[in-house]
Amino acid sequence: MRMRLFILSLISLTLTGFAQVMTFTTTGDKSKRFETQTLSFAAGDTPSAVRLNVDKRFQQIEGFGAALTGSSCYNLLRMRPDERKKLLQETFDRRTGMGWSFIRVTVGCSDFSLDEYTYCDKPGIENFALTVYETRDLIPVLKEVLAINPNVKILASPWTCPKWMKVNNLKELRPHDKWTSGHLNPAYYNDYATYFVKFIQAMKAQGIEIEALTIQNEPLNHGNSASLFMGWDEQKNFIKQALGPKLKASGLKTRIWAYDHNFNYDKMSDQQQYPLKIYNDPEAAQYIDGSAWHAYGGDYKELDKIQAASPAKGIYFTEIAIGEWSYDFAGDLMWASRNVAIGTIQRGCKAVMVWNYMLDDNHAPNRPGGCTNCFGCVDIDSQSYSKLERRSHYYLISHLAKVIHAGSTRVDLTGDLPASTTAIAVENPNGTYGVFIRANHDKPLTMCINDGKKSFVLNLPPKSLVSAIWRK
Repeated sequence: MRMRLFILSLISLTLTGFAQVMTFTTTGDKSKRFETQTLSFAAGDTPSAVRLNVDKRFQQIEGFGAALTGSSCYNLLRMRPDERKKLLQETFDRRTGMGWSFIRVTVGCSDFSLDEYTYCDKPGIENFALTVYETRDLIPVLKEVLAINPNVKILASPWTCPKWMKVNNLKELRPHDKWTSGHLNPAYYNDYATYFVKFIQAMKAQGIEIEALTIQNEPLNHGNSASLFMGWDEQKNFIKQALGPKLKASGLKTRIWAYDHNFNYDKMSDQQQYPLKIYNDPEAAQYIDGSAWHAYGGDYKELDKIQAASPAKGIYFTEIAIGEWSYDFAGDLMWASRNVAIGTIQRGCKAVMVWNYMLDDNHAPNRPGGCTNCFGCVDIDSQSYSKLERRSHYYLISHLAKVIHAGSTRVDLTGDLPASTTAIAVENPNGTYGVFIRANHDKPLTMCINDGKKSFVLNLPPKSLVSAIWRK
């Protein structure tokens, strides 16, 4: 009922054309969950306000979203079609919903699939073919999303190459017939590059464009239910010798994002500044748009080094999960808004994605050896496939996406924010300003915002996210 009222009020507010300020509030105690309010502009100047400095501009934002894994699709397709459509509209619709704008999909299986598989499990690249998990599950759900929001971008990431392409290490080169670990055999660089091209072309034939590609999910992770170790030198060689040239020759516009792992490089001394080491090779760097990051280890301040050394390369945050190990709605709302959102975006990050759009109440379906106690952004009751629980990640991404649109430009904020408060601001392509605020204090506060012409006052409840959008 609460979400229905939110959608109705949002439709009404949208029709006003942002004549006033639209605000959205979620509190750690759950008393407010994306509560919508309309504010009037204040009269006169407000010298003490936090001000938007639109003359100082930073990166262009590409979007916010989550991973649509095999498990997510499995659960979504067990919903009644009308209820699934309603949820997807709430999530992805730009006008009446939250406006999520990025989706991460897996190339083959992951730890949230119904099986271990790739698209070429029989040796020989001529045997490439999408599986039933794509044709029955993933592609229909993606088409539903794209019918709601055709501008949603899609990132694709593999968890492993086909097993027949694996070797135990790069010295002995013995076959590694296992889903977990191993290295990509350099003898199959061209075949694996062809594998990616065929995947992108197969999805394109279904009307689904792959915007970007990471070469390997968590390339320094030997574990997981499906995995492949790929050090920076291996990834560099694969990109410059095979994937980059093949993508270019194919005419595909899919971008390559390097790395796709933790801020601390899993504490491996020889893998520090992984993407920078690849960028140092001009032959490889010419094919790479930027780097992708996870937050399971290390600190987002690592991005300072990456941005300073290669400001022309993009930075993208692509994965963080929540689960039974330490979950608290308020705690994660505050942690993720700092470490996943504001901390990365202030350092040039262009997109933020979290892990698993939907799982069921048993953290499933999942694969042994992977995460068996993760939550989704939305969890669904596995008996009825109707009752939903929206968790902290759902509200985090929604607060970002609703006021920070794809194609927006981050602008500077000047003045003193209230204690324990951080914020980012953007100028959107549709002539609006958006502000996302993390309020990590224990008592209610107010905050005045001035865009150079108009000002308004926001109420900031304790431990809350507050977003606002208004027309220039």
